[in-house]
Amino acid sequence: MFILIGAFIVIASTLGGFMIAGGNPVLLLHVSEFVVILGVALGVLVIASPPHMMKEIIHKTQLAAFGKGVGKADYFDLLKMLYEIFMIGRRNGLIALEEHVMNPGQSSIFNKYPAFTAHKERMEFLINGMKPVIDGKIKPDQLEELMSAELHAKSEENDHPVHLLGLVGDSLPAIGIVAAVLGIINTMSAIAEGPEAVGEKVAAALTGTLLGIFVAYGFVNPLANRIKLMNQVDAQYLKCVLIAVASFAKGLAPLTSVEIARRSLDSSVQPGGEELETALKGMPAGR
Repeated sequence: MFILIGAFIVIASTLGGFMIAGGNPVLLLHVSEFVVILGVALGVLVIASPPHMMKEIIHKTQLAAFGKGVGKADYFDLLKMLYEIFMIGRRNGLIALEEHVMNPGQSSIFNKYPAFTAHKERMEFLINGMKPVIDGKIKPDQLEELMSAELHAKSEENDHPVHLLGLVGDSLPAIGIVAAVLGIINTMSAIAEGPEAVGEKVAAALTGTLLGIFVAYGFVNPLANRIKLMNQVDAQYLKCVLIAVASFAKGLAPLTSVEIARRSLDSSVQPGGEELETALKGMPAGR
């Protein structure tokens, strides 16, 4: 929602300042310039992006505009869920976790946390981290490296839309110049029509330069940065899972493993230590 508010502020302040200076917004409406600049920008994106990445850019843009961020309540539920899982493994042995990890859709623990299970990427990351712990295929100190490699790969993949939008944003000012040059060429062919016609065509050409810079720095580059921040939030969530699972695999107590993961979080989303500990000790798995 804030991205829409920001877009409104950008447009309102630009048009408002122009009108305060005595300008008429109608003078900025040159359809030919919009067609050239936005069309070329879209063409650049199509050339640079494979089809699946175009879909990902649309998806990320929708999340940026309407998606809900990860807050303290989400991390509170995550740490509670991890604690329950770890307690079962500590009390009943790691083999007791097999029914939950191998068939998470039927797990009595995971079904308590539908917000987590609905997020496929987060669910897969936790399952992929817990399977080696149960199977005993790798040493506990090797698990962190394994999960870190997966997290790095996911982060790289999630940043592809950022790089592509950055390419378009960096290209737009130059595309605006292309539109302006086309406008000047059109102007030169209309000199015989008189000063009024020439002035109108020069205004259209200058609008092309304005539009290229305006769209780049007012919308595309900020959108790319917003998606990058969203990716960092997602990476922090997965890193929290990584730290908790790796700590448990090394033999630390469930409460300690969860506490280490909690302390890795930013203060803006970090649940209170005493509040979390009280909640965890009051859960059936902690008794």
